[in-house]
Amino acid sequence: MTGHRVFELEFARLYPLYAEKVERKGHTTAELDEVIEWLTGYDAAGLERARSDGTDLAGFFAHAPAMNPNASLITGVICGVRVEDIEDPLMQKIRYLDKLVDELARGKKMTSILRS
Repeated sequence: MTGHRVFELEFARLYPLYAEKVERKGHTTAELDEVIEWLTGYDAAGLERARSDGTDLAGFFAHAPAMNPNASLITGVICGVRVEDIEDPLMQKIRYLDKLVDELARGKKMTSILRS
């Protein structure tokens, strides 16, 4: 597979970084899991499996039960790039997740984060 090195990053290495970020801002891993589950369709058991079996980000998103149809409503800038303008579908999904985690850490209301 050609692409970015981030595609090969294990979800188990990324998850604690996300957890640390949201906890540092007074939020919980339960809220983090809710955001990830909303985006990907994973349930708690699926997330645990992805954390424990060495799944990389490419596999994590490839095996996501159901990407949320409202994911396209996620807009804004992450790492200096507008997420809605990212052409690579996998990179866009990764940046969607980054954006949701940022919104959670910043204290945005969950109804807003989940685009409900």
